[in-house]
Amino acid sequence: MNDVLQFLGLLQRSGQVISGEDTCLRAIRERNVDLIILAQDTGANGAKKIKNKCAFYEVPCITAFHASDLGRAIGKSSRNVVGITSKNLAIKIRASLNDQFGGDSI
Repeated sequence: MNDVLQFLGLLQRSGQVISGEDTCLRAIRERNVDLIILAQDTGANGAKKIKNKCAFYEVPCITAFHASDLGRAIGKSSRNVVGITSKNLAIKIRASLNDQFGGDSI
C-alpha cells in the first residue's frame, strides 16, 4: 500500500480527514479544508464540480488513486473525494502526491 494511503488512515483516526462529496464541498465553501484528493475514477460531473469549487476557493486539488483505495485507506466504503483539514500535513501530502502523480493540482 502507498505511504500516502497509510498516512490517510492515521489522519482519519486523528480526525483530520473528511470524506464524501457533500461534506467536502461544504468544507471547501467554509474554507475548512486545506487539500482535496479526488479519485481518478470519479465521474465527469462530480469531478468538475469539485475542481471548480477548489479553483474558486483556492483549495489545492490533486487527482490520485481510485475511489476504492481512498475508502479502504480511511476505513470506509469507496470514496471519490477526501479532504485534509490540517494545513501542515496537507503541504506534506501534496508534495508527496505531486512527486508520484505528476501534480495536476489546482
